[in-house]
Amino acid sequence: MKYFIKEQKIKFKHIDYAGIVFYPRFLEMLNDLVEDWFEEALDRPFHKMHQSNGIPTVDLKVQFKKAARLGETIIKELWVKELRSSSLLCGFLFKNQEGETVLEGEVTLVNVKIGEDRKSIAAEAFNEAMRAKIGYFLISE
Repeated sequence: MKYFIKEQKIKFKHIDYAGIVFYPRFLEMLNDLVEDWFEEALDRPFHKMHQSNGIPTVDLKVQFKKAARLGETIIKELWVKELRSSSLLCGFLFKNQEGETVLEGEVTLVNVKIGEDRKSIAAEAFNEAMRAKIGYFLISE
Protein backbone atom coordinates (compact mmCIF):
# COMPACT_ATOMS: atom_id res chain seq x y z
CA MET A 1 0.00 0.00 0.00
CA LYS A 2 1.33 3.40 -0.95
CA TYR A 3 0.15 6.45 0.93
CA PHE A 4 1.09 10.09 0.53
CA ILE A 5 1.84 11.26 4.08
CA LYS A 6 2.37 14.73 5.56
CA GLU A 7 2.49 16.02 9.11
CA GLN A 8 0.45 19.02 10.24
CA LYS A 9 1.18 21.00 13.38
CA ILE A 10 -2.00 22.49 14.84
CA LYS A 11 -1.48 26.24 15.15
CA PHE A 12 -3.48 29.03 16.75
CA LYS A 13 -4.96 29.93 13.36
CA HIS A 14 -6.60 26.49 13.20
CA ILE A 15 -8.52 26.54 16.48
CA ASP A 16 -11.76 27.97 17.78
CA TYR A 17 -12.71 29.40 21.18
CA ALA A 18 -12.88 25.89 22.66
CA GLY A 19 -9.23 25.32 21.71
CA ILE A 20 -9.94 22.62 19.13
CA VAL A 21 -9.58 22.69 15.36
CA PHE A 22 -12.48 24.61 13.80
CA TYR A 23 -13.99 22.15 11.30
CA PRO A 24 -13.46 24.26 8.11
CA ARG A 25 -9.73 24.32 8.92
CA PHE A 26 -9.70 20.53 8.51
CA LEU A 27 -10.99 20.99 4.96
CA GLU A 28 -8.24 23.52 4.28
CA MET A 29 -5.72 20.98 5.63
CA LEU A 30 -7.19 18.37 3.27
CA ASN A 31 -6.86 20.75 0.33
CA ASP A 32 -3.24 21.43 1.36
CA LEU A 33 -2.64 17.67 1.38
CA VAL A 34 -4.08 17.30 -2.13
CA GLU A 35 -2.05 20.26 -3.38
CA ASP A 36 1.16 18.88 -1.83
CA TRP A 37 0.45 15.44 -3.33
CA PHE A 38 0.06 16.91 -6.81
CA GLU A 39 3.27 18.92 -6.48
CA GLU A 40 5.53 16.51 -4.61
CA ALA A 41 4.39 13.09 -5.80
CA LEU A 42 2.74 13.75 -9.17
CA ASP A 43 5.01 16.58 -10.37
CA ARG A 44 1.97 18.68 -11.25
CA PRO A 45 2.11 21.80 -9.04
CA PHE A 46 -1.04 23.87 -8.84
CA HIS A 47 0.74 27.09 -9.85
CA LYS A 48 1.52 25.52 -13.24
CA MET A 49 -1.56 23.36 -13.63
CA HIS A 50 -4.03 26.17 -13.00
CA GLN A 51 -2.84 28.12 -16.02
CA SER A 52 -4.97 25.89 -18.25
CA ASN A 53 -6.27 23.02 -16.11
CA GLY A 54 -7.72 22.35 -12.71
CA ILE A 55 -8.59 19.54 -10.35
CA PRO A 56 -11.76 20.65 -8.52
CA THR A 57 -13.40 18.69 -5.74
CA VAL A 58 -16.83 17.48 -6.87
CA ASP A 59 -17.75 15.26 -3.92
CA LEU A 60 -16.56 15.18 -0.33
CA LYS A 61 -17.45 12.84 2.51
CA VAL A 62 -15.98 13.63 5.92
CA GLN A 63 -16.32 12.11 9.36
CA PHE A 64 -14.97 14.00 12.34
CA LYS A 65 -13.84 11.37 14.86
CA LYS A 66 -11.79 13.13 17.52
CA ALA A 67 -10.83 16.69 18.39
CA ALA A 68 -7.36 17.99 17.57
CA ARG A 69 -5.90 20.67 19.82
CA LEU A 70 -3.43 23.52 19.64
CA GLY A 71 0.17 22.27 19.65
CA GLU A 72 -0.64 18.72 18.55
CA THR A 73 0.76 17.23 15.37
CA ILE A 74 -1.50 15.17 13.15
CA ILE A 75 -0.43 12.79 10.43
CA LYS A 76 -2.38 13.19 7.17
CA GLU A 77 -2.59 10.27 4.72
CA LEU A 78 -3.98 10.22 1.19
CA TRP A 79 -4.39 7.33 -1.26
CA VAL A 80 -6.33 6.53 -4.43
CA LYS A 81 -9.34 4.23 -4.21
CA GLU A 82 -10.50 4.53 -7.84
CA LEU A 83 -8.83 5.96 -10.94
CA ARG A 84 -11.28 6.77 -13.71
CA SER A 85 -10.79 8.40 -17.10
CA SER A 86 -10.92 12.02 -15.88
CA SER A 87 -11.55 11.65 -12.15
CA LEU A 88 -10.26 9.91 -9.09
CA LEU A 89 -11.66 8.91 -5.74
CA CYS A 90 -9.20 9.39 -2.90
CA GLY A 91 -9.39 8.18 0.66
CA PHE A 92 -7.89 10.26 3.44
CA LEU A 93 -7.14 9.77 7.11
CA PHE A 94 -5.86 12.20 9.70
CA LYS A 95 -4.42 10.62 12.87
CA ASN A 96 -3.00 12.06 16.06
CA GLN A 97 0.41 10.96 17.28
CA GLU A 98 -1.21 8.23 19.39
CA GLY A 99 -2.57 6.72 16.17
CA GLU A 100 -6.19 7.67 16.91
CA THR A 101 -8.32 8.72 13.95
CA VAL A 102 -9.16 12.42 14.03
CA LEU A 103 -10.75 12.74 10.58
CA GLU A 104 -11.45 10.38 7.71
CA GLY A 105 -13.33 10.36 4.45
CA GLU A 106 -13.29 10.40 0.67
CA VAL A 107 -12.81 13.13 -1.91
CA THR A 108 -13.60 12.92 -5.62
CA LEU A 109 -11.43 15.11 -7.85
CA VAL A 110 -12.00 15.78 -11.55
CA ASN A 111 -9.32 16.70 -14.05
CA VAL A 112 -10.63 19.66 -16.06
CA LYS A 113 -9.54 21.80 -18.99
CA ILE A 114 -10.20 25.51 -18.52
CA GLY A 115 -11.00 27.52 -21.65
CA GLU A 116 -8.92 30.51 -22.67
CA ASP A 117 -11.82 32.75 -21.63
CA ARG A 118 -11.51 31.20 -18.11
CA LYS A 119 -15.27 30.61 -18.21
CA SER A 120 -15.64 27.22 -19.90
CA ILE A 121 -14.66 24.16 -17.91
CA ALA A 122 -14.90 20.56 -19.14
CA ALA A 123 -13.68 17.21 -17.85
CA GLU A 124 -10.49 16.03 -19.55
CA ALA A 125 -9.02 12.53 -19.43
CA PHE A 126 -5.74 12.07 -17.59
CA ASN A 127 -2.85 11.37 -19.95
CA GLU A 128 -1.01 8.05 -19.63
CA ALA A 129 1.97 9.54 -17.78
CA MET A 130 -0.32 11.08 -15.15
CA ARG A 131 -2.35 7.87 -14.88
CA ALA A 132 0.85 5.96 -14.13
CA LYS A 133 1.88 8.44 -11.40
CA ILE A 134 -1.58 8.42 -9.83
CA GLY A 135 -1.77 4.62 -10.16
CA TYR A 136 1.22 4.27 -7.85
CA PHE A 137 -1.09 5.37 -5.01
CA LEU A 138 -3.98 3.09 -6.03
CA ILE A 139 -4.97 0.71 -3.26
CA SER A 140 -7.38 -2.13 -4.00
CA GLU A 141 -9.85 -2.76 -1.24
